[in-house]
Amino acid sequence: MTLLYARPMTSRLLGDVPSEGTVDLAQHIRAYGPAPIPDEAYPAWRESILLEIERSGLTGRGGAGFPSFRKAQAINATGSHPVLLVNGMEGEPASTKDRYLLTVTPHLVLDGAEILAMALGAAKVVVCVPRTRRAVVFSLTRALAERQALRQPGPGFEVAQLAEGYVRGEESALVSAVAGKGGTPSFRPDKAIPLHIGRQPALVHNAETLAHIGMVARYGGQWFSQVGAPEAPGTCLVTVSGAVAHPGVLEVDTGTPIEHIIALAGAPDVVQAVLVGGYGGTWVSADEAATPFSPSALRAVGAAMGAGALAVLPVGACGLAETQRMASYMAGQSAGQCGPCVFGLPAIATDLDLLAKAEAGQQDLDRLRSRCRLVTGRGACRHPDGVARLVESALRVFDADLERHLASRGCPNARRAGLFMFPDESRGRWAA
Repeated sequence: MTLLYARPMTSRLLGDVPSEGTVDLAQHIRAYGPAPIPDEAYPAWRESILLEIERSGLTGRGGAGFPSFRKAQAINATGSHPVLLVNGMEGEPASTKDRYLLTVTPHLVLDGAEILAMALGAAKVVVCVPRTRRAVVFSLTRALAERQALRQPGPGFEVAQLAEGYVRGEESALVSAVAGKGGTPSFRPDKAIPLHIGRQPALVHNAETLAHIGMVARYGGQWFSQVGAPEAPGTCLVTVSGAVAHPGVLEVDTGTPIEHIIALAGAPDVVQAVLVGGYGGTWVSADEAATPFSPSALRAVGAAMGAGALAVLPVGACGLAETQRMASYMAGQSAGQCGPCVFGLPAIATDLDLLAKAEAGQQDLDRLRSRCRLVTGRGACRHPDGVARLVESALRVFDADLERHLASRGCPNARRAGLFMFPDESRGRWAA
């Protein structure tokens, strides 16, 4: 793999953030200045904030990439005071960027949440995090206490400690959990219709998106869109893991080639493949690593930015075995309410296990492909779609390995321990 891209990165969210420890409110204000929040959220100020978000072109950084202004617009159209949910669940195992923000620099996220809540007339902000992530809960609790001591006007904040799980961060599942209705995803053919908690519309944004909104409010939409890909401007946080010297969270311009991002994290000169988007993402080959990290460029190779995660597979590792491990994990993360997840995903993981052990024949492969087609688009959420996409990309990228496994010649690397190592929230940006 040749490094072709050498333009310096723009650092906005992480430029003044230490590699470890938590930024308190005084440090945060020294680095970024106070949040531009007036004593009263008068109509002209609200309109100006929403206009700057529209000008910025900011898209959601939680996975779907939906324009942030359009979500705000849909909430405004209801004419009701919404509840703003900060999605800090981050159930994707390959991503730790939101966890990092909430642990190390929580005030960036809280600024954006407070500003957006006031612009939309929301009286309450609920920060949703897994109850098992004690460092995140501690950091948020301390940050909110610091802000409360200032006695500034604005919405009320609370931290909701919820059950952990891959699908728990899905938008409708999160709203269901906060509303005390079980926390399972719901079928939503029209995502433009707002979700509700009781009679109040609910607006959900992930932590990184809100951190960017805080910066847009400070410096304006034009400033935000000066860097990055025109279709999805600005910078983005990317968690890089796998065969790299420095796994952790990087901030890069959107549109930066994949090969440059992984090189910044210390990837070897030659890699076998890169997993883009995490466990519900897509494998891309080394030849495709020059692809820019932007929606349209990734779409051309069957991938998406997703939750902002890249995992590097070294030469000599078995991509089919790694995919089987991920598919098996994903099968265990079902909400248990839809057939494609309850029955389809375990069956897909079983077929992959036969392939990884070189015990499968052509009929097993044909059945696997058929099962991937059958689960796609048939769940209440996109969980089965992500697994099918992951598996289908593995069959394409690792086709040479696939032929060897089908020929029952075995694979010396299939039984290796799991490849991926993910950063530890308590040890800073470059934890292994």
